[in-house]
Parts: sequence; structure tokens; C-alpha cells
Amino acid sequence: MNLNHVTLPAHDYTASVAFYIALGLTQIVAAPPRYARFEMDGESTLSIEVLADGARSGAAEIYLHCDDVDAAVAAAAARGVVFDYPPRDEDYLWRCARTTDPAGNRILLYHAGVNQHFPPWRIGSGESGGGA
Repeated sequence: MNLNHVTLPAHDYTASVAFYIALGLTQIVAAPPRYARFEMDGESTLSIEVLADGARSGAAEIYLHCDDVDAAVAAAAARGVVFDYPPRDEDYLWRCARTTDPAGNRILLYHAGVNQHFPPWRIGSGESGGGA
């Protein structure tokens, strides 16, 4: 199984589209004022859908893989994206930087390398405890 699409809740179509374009995604569907879809890696897509009045957003946390987190953050920052924290090495052995989209969803740019699937504490590796 592979994850190939995520839809995030939004409140402001224009602000959300601008945010994801500034983050470096390519918009492939525009259906204002409710829906937009972006291509991420030639295969995976991410959509935003404007919620009806009163619907809750901001509960999602999405990890977007990049080979060079520092370069991706620098490029997005140059396009106006503000990060909650800059690239840093986490104790679970991933390099991450976090930003928040206009609807309050947490977006993390990360690189995990082999530690995404094979951290030292992986079940059956002989180690126990620790990490995410």
C-alpha cells in the first residue's frame, strides 16, 4: 500500500492556494472557491477543501519528504513561507522543519533516510524503546 493523496481542510481558498504554491507544490486543479489539488512528486497529490462555516480545521499534521530539508526550507522561505521552527535534527533521527498553513494544519518538511523504516529501535532489531 502507498499513500498517494491527502485532503486538508481549509477556511480561505486564496490564502491556502498561495501557501502551498509558496511551499513549492504545483497546482493541478483549481475549483475556487472550494477545492484545489497540488502535485507533489509526480505521483502523490495533496488537496485543500474549504470547509462549511463552523467546521473544524487545523487538526492535521502532514509530513512532506524532501531530500534536502535545508534547501527546501530556504526556497519556501524565499517565497514568503514562515516556519514555526527551522530545520533541526530530532531525537527520532529525522531532520524536520515545521510550518503551519492558513487553516492551522501543521506541515513538516522532513528527511528520514533509512530511519523512517529502519530506526535503531525498530521492532525485531534487538533494541527496544525510544523514538517515533
